[in-house]
Amino acid sequence: MLTDDVRPMTLNGIKSLASQIRKEQGIKHALALDLAAEAANYSNFRNAQRALRAQRAEIADSYVLLTMYWRDREQRRSGRETLRIDLSRPILDICGKLALKNVRGFGDLRMVADDHFVCDTLASTQAYARECLCTAERSLRFMEHIGLQPSRNYRTAYLGNSVTEKLPNSDHATYWEDRASGQFILIDEPYRNAPDEEKRAAWAKQNGWRVIKSAWPGMYNPYACDLYVAGQSSYDLDALVAKINAMSAPLLSEEWPGESSPSLDTFVSPMAKTTQDKRRARCRGTIFPVPSATTIPYRYDLGSSPRRPAGELGVDGHIEAGRILKAALRSRRLPDAACWRLESLRSTLEDWMSLEIGLRQLENFEVYYGEAEGDALYRDRASTSAGMLAILGNLKQLLRAAYPDCAPLRKQIHRIDRSISFIGKTKSR
Repeated sequence: MLTDDVRPMTLNGIKSLASQIRKEQGIKHALALDLAAEAANYSNFRNAQRALRAQRAEIADSYVLLTMYWRDREQRRSGRETLRIDLSRPILDICGKLALKNVRGFGDLRMVADDHFVCDTLASTQAYARECLCTAERSLRFMEHIGLQPSRNYRTAYLGNSVTEKLPNSDHATYWEDRASGQFILIDEPYRNAPDEEKRAAWAKQNGWRVIKSAWPGMYNPYACDLYVAGQSSYDLDALVAKINAMSAPLLSEEWPGESSPSLDTFVSPMAKTTQDKRRARCRGTIFPVPSATTIPYRYDLGSSPRRPAGELGVDGHIEAGRILKAALRSRRLPDAACWRLESLRSTLEDWMSLEIGLRQLENFEVYYGEAEGDALYRDRASTSAGMLAILGNLKQLLRAAYPDCAPLRKQIHRIDRSISFIGKTKSR
């Protein structure tokens, strides 16, 4: 059985094992969660949740580690930067895992253990890697001390209610919510002396808001930018600004307190216990891509993750695919939702063609763009919704015959299927 050799030690590990059990045994996810929890020596999943969360809460020395790898091509150097941030409570008690994606500095970081986040993109320089991690630290400190949570509904709260226009001269803005009161808060960080203060004051008065400049240097670019707090007049903005002003000076990359390594070797945090945890900690940008049975990397270089199918459509196949796509994209019957999908497909297929055939052989003829002899027949067929559905169906068959089943191909087939769906809905109206 799958669980015989697997002993998850974290809640995420139990959930991952449960997904595997569900697929293997075809059982309900709730039952799979209980089986995975039993593999971790808990009576059921609910018991595992309580025990592991209590264990996390009992950690006196709460901290988080942020890691970013870098590669400086000009200086021919590479390395790793890891920043430890000591916290008053576990990071997921400060902000949820999903909500962290909306926090400046955390958008490109992936949680690989309860105490560790890794960026999968290689920074261009050591200095840039440090600045990115310091930005994330400043954002985390802001949430820890102030208690605001990132807002995903800023269009409704900021643009859709009483506010008729955006705050004048707004720059590097982030959007927050006071969960206790349900109030939306705007944090604006324009460059110093850039805003028109009179214009902003008039805007605030017109919309029933207040805009207050904080003494704290900010999250985005401390000392080069100012931090403003904006919110509705009914909210106690003065108390919030007082809490922000009481924060300690923000961390700067020039004062780097983290660990630096001249190696791209994978850093493993103390809470990464299992083989799976350690494998997850690897930065995807440091993996050298190699061909598989069904895919080929675009480039053989560190961090070059895009891949294409291992087969070849051939010159004639690409010419036919180009004629189909040009005809469909010029048709008046093509819905907008299908248009941008087919545009993306056309761009991707042109990339595949240049890699399969070579740019020198393609210098003197158009395939996916421009006019070419033989296009007229396809334009006639695409003049009706039924004809367009037929030629897009032919395109699917063409691609499936030339390429093996793989993720890059399935992504393009999905674009065609969605386009066919939109065309079919338009046809039925």
